[in-house]
Amino acid sequence: MTSVPFVRPYRPSDRPAVGRICVLTAHDGGDATPHYADPEILPAIFAYPYVDREPELAFVVDDGDGEAVGYIVGTADTPAFVTWFRDHWLPTVAGAYPPPAVNGAEPTPDESMAALLHRPEHMVWPELSSHPAHLHIDILPARQGLGLGRALMETYLSALDKAGVEAVHLCMSQANTRARAFYDRMGFQELTVPDDGPVRYLGRPTARA
Repeated sequence: MTSVPFVRPYRPSDRPAVGRICVLTAHDGGDATPHYADPEILPAIFAYPYVDREPELAFVVDDGDGEAVGYIVGTADTPAFVTWFRDHWLPTVAGAYPPPAVNGAEPTPDESMAALLHRPEHMVWPELSSHPAHLHIDILPARQGLGLGRALMETYLSALDKAGVEAVHLCMSQANTRARAFYDRMGFQELTVPDDGPVRYLGRPTARA
């Protein structure tokens, strides 16, 4: 009998799988492993702090045999999350990923991520105050196109709505056109944020349209 994937709440035992999925999808939807000397820095920024601080807002796609093959994580309150990240999370990983030296040379991918890690305040913009929650969603390529992303997103939005959070945003790479098409289908619209990086900010209400 073929196992059927389904969405369920995150469990602490999913943490290693969530880290692997993050790395395998972090390069504009593809495997980031060849691009980093230590790709574990990616889940240290984009996955682990979320499941550690707000596991109630973390959900995974279970492959039907207990293994996570996709996830959505996030926070209900971005400014509060940034304060926690600075005060509590960063000290636990700063030794492994120190801030890069400023020497005028073009930073490596690892150095760019380390700089991002040590500047969590980049997540807070006045223009996003009406969309206090944010999210990260990733599914292994072999499991994409099956409606699982929609199921994850609807589960997460419902959890935020039930918690009284009215709107959510996300930040995405401009190069990831496939992800942008998915977000458009999910009702996200572009938000104006003066970030000069190669990114776009999208947002939507948490309630069903």
